[in-house]
Amino acid sequence: MSAPTTMRVFIPLTIRKRNGRPKILPPADMIPTNDGGVDPHVMRAIAKAWSWRRKLESGAATTIQDIATAEDISDRYVGRMLKLAYLAPTVLEKIVIARASPAVSLKDMSTAADMPWGRQAGAVFDRDL
Repeated sequence: MSAPTTMRVFIPLTIRKRNGRPKILPPADMIPTNDGGVDPHVMRAIAKAWSWRRKLESGAATTIQDIATAEDISDRYVGRMLKLAYLAPTVLEKIVIARASPAVSLKDMSTAADMPWGRQAGAVFDRDL
């Protein structure tokens, strides 16, 4: 009988946190295929923001505190995430329709919502905050 052979495989991956969750990134010299990959957390946050905006505009909720109480979350979080409903139409189109992944976190996207619409796309997709 021959001795067992061992083969070692080294895969150069980088682990980064994105929106509080670890994400495995491929090596820099590898060009990943386009997976249509907008983080589902980003899509969910935008959908929630629009839902909360509709509730406020229709009168179903009168304050941010009402939404926070109904969702069992803090009013500060609701206020910060509600800003996502006021992103520029070009930014929302890139994220929702073109499935372009933003280069910044949700927190930075809510900060970018305070900018003029003309500057938001650069801040969200080019990291120019």
